[in-house]
Amino acid sequence: MTTHAEPVDADTYAIVGANLAGGRAALALRSEGFDGRLVLIGDEAYPPYERPPLSKEVLKGAKEPESTFLQSKEAYKEAAIDLRLATRVTKVAPRWKALELADGSAVTTDRILLCTGSRVRRLHVPGCELNGVYYLRGIDDAVAIRDRLGPGVPVTVVGAGFIGAEVAACASEAGCEVTMLEIADVPLGRVLGSELGALYAQIHRDRGVDLRTATGVRAIEGDGGRVRRVITTDGAIIESELVVIGVGVDPATDLATDAGIDVANGILVDEFCRTSIDNVFAAGDVASHPNPLLGRRLRLEHWQNAQNQGVAAARSMVGRGEPHAEVPWFWSDQYDINLQMAGHPDGSDSIVVRGDRDALSFCAFYVSENRLTGAIAVNRPRDVRAAMKLIETHSTVELAALGDDSVDLRKLVVG
Repeated sequence: MTTHAEPVDADTYAIVGANLAGGRAALALRSEGFDGRLVLIGDEAYPPYERPPLSKEVLKGAKEPESTFLQSKEAYKEAAIDLRLATRVTKVAPRWKALELADGSAVTTDRILLCTGSRVRRLHVPGCELNGVYYLRGIDDAVAIRDRLGPGVPVTVVGAGFIGAEVAACASEAGCEVTMLEIADVPLGRVLGSELGALYAQIHRDRGVDLRTATGVRAIEGDGGRVRRVITTDGAIIESELVVIGVGVDPATDLATDAGIDVANGILVDEFCRTSIDNVFAAGDVASHPNPLLGRRLRLEHWQNAQNQGVAAARSMVGRGEPHAEVPWFWSDQYDINLQMAGHPDGSDSIVVRGDRDALSFCAFYVSENRLTGAIAVNRPRDVRAAMKLIETHSTVELAALGDDSVDLRKLVVG
């Protein structure tokens, strides 16, 4: 077993958020040669883990929660990372180079990395406190929901975004009687657009999900403290033994705001993950960063961004940073369908489709001024990889070539 000795006058670096971004950053700091004191603080009881499997394999019972861990607790100990779990930071005080903790203690630190992530958006209707009502954010949520799924169990999913859609798919495959409520006219319309959103609506309905669009929740009712039914905004009554709410997340910026760090839909950082205050960095879901490849500022709630930006921030903290720039990429698995998305499509872009929509094997390319801005593929992962290169290189493309399945997309890349 290897051990790590700290120099007597070593600097201290502290990471707030023992999640994917924070965990990757801590490990990267060690691999990049930082040999000072390193503190990684998280409010959950688990070491850093990946969240995507929670609404997929873990919910299905195909994976155990421990399989999502980046490393074991012992690995952090061997790397001399002071991993403090079930610990909440209550104040960031850059001026005094300190973090205040909920137990009244403090951590003195030379540099701070904020990986505070995001928090689930709460539904404010009567009955949300009943037993059997869940939000899926962490491991404990996934396990609790998984243990309640089973043949014939009436389940209501509130919100047909990616998390809600994945929960509905897992519940349906477990034999549950699933109702999914979506306040918009089509599910995932904000991301996919109305046409592809309507296609996903049909996919769920074809698999037995009672998807009700333009429908919200008026109240959740129960007996003996346990959920029994959902009352919709149109007055319908849905018998339910389990309710899962997925109505979005918000960036966890409270600590940054209180510390005087610039915030606007996330913590504002530059291309090196630096915030408006010296020696304070930010990465992951909470960070709003400039993306030169897309020519705009983004805050991404993607696995890819959390993992890679955490590493980029670590390199910047040790003076080896390079501008963080990559084409955003995201995936979702629902039933036997794999959806992948690259770039940042705009609703005003032209859309070119290659493949067969009826066979659920196609890619929709989003184009502005003959350049790709994004791609959304159903069961066509190779098309997405090629599209990412086209976006990265700002290649000019012919619309006819994009839609022609006989044309190799890789040959369209310029440079």
